[in-house]
Amino acid sequence: MFGLGVPELAVIAVIGIVFFGPTKLPKLGKAVGETIHEIRNGVNDSVETPPSETEKNENQPFKALEKGK
Repeated sequence: MFGLGVPELAVIAVIGIVFFGPTKLPKLGKAVGETIHEIRNGVNDSVETPPSETEKNENQPFKALEKGK
């Protein structure tokens, strides 16, 4: 995916264990995974959701003034 092989991943794992310890590392990995999952869901929801009427009106503020003339 990012050009990381087994040796690079092993070095990253050792550095993670040294910095965070073996007890906190799984919790940290879970938190990072959940965050990435939430970000992906948010991006997918925003792409699939069509703009509402209020968003359309916000993009064209002067059309409402022109109708009043």
